[in-house]
Order: sequence, then C-alpha cells, then structure tokens
Amino acid sequence: MAARPNPLQWLWYAVGGRLPEHLHPWVLADVTSRAWVWRHTARMGVLVLPLASVCLLVPGPIGLRLAMALLLLIVGTYFSLSYVEESCDMRAVRHGHAPGTAKAIRDARKEHTEAAIRARYDAHYRSQDR
Repeated sequence: MAARPNPLQWLWYAVGGRLPEHLHPWVLADVTSRAWVWRHTARMGVLVLPLASVCLLVPGPIGLRLAMALLLLIVGTYFSLSYVEESCDMRAVRHGHAPGTAKAIRDARKEHTEAAIRARYDAHYRSQDR
C-alpha cells in the first residue's frame, strides 16, 4: 500500500503545499482516483470554510451574515470546480509528474468506462431486429 500523508501534511497539501518525495505517488493517485473531483472539493473546503466562518462573526443581522457565508461557498465552489482539471494536473506536476500524466490516466479510465457503456447499449438496442 502506498504511503499516505499524515493529517498535518494533508492540510499543507490541501492549501497548495508540496509533500515530501516519498508521497508523490500518493499525489498522483489522489488526482486520478475515481473520486478525484470529490477529493478536490474537500481540499477546496479547507480553504473556503474558514473564510465562510469568519463571515458569520462580522457584526450585522444573522440573515446577512448567512447570505455572505453562503455566497462565499457558492462562488468558491464554482470557481474551484471551473478549473478542477487544470488544478489537479498542476498539483501532479508540482509533485514531479510529467505534464499531462494525470489527465492521461483519467482519460484512459473514462475511455474504458465509456466503451463498456457503449457495448451494453449496442448489445441491448442494436442487436434487436427492427
């Protein structure tokens, strides 16, 4: 089993820090796993949730404070997910992997999955006589 970062290392990684070399294979696995978008969202949450919490502490009506926190979460999530592929690929490059490696791994898995879906579709709908 590949080495995993400890909680402090993961927090450092989540805010954009570089992990030690022995964890570089884990980084590639992190940005290419089946749940890579969810993992990216969790890393984004480490940055955005404390800021949203600060919005709740400013003086003013609670409705306004909740709206500010919610808006921060929505905008932060939107922009983070807008550049999810680029962000994850740059994270892999920062940890010593060749540019395009993470995308190639994800595309290969997606191609395999889409081929299986196409085969099931063809077997079900194309094999019937019309």
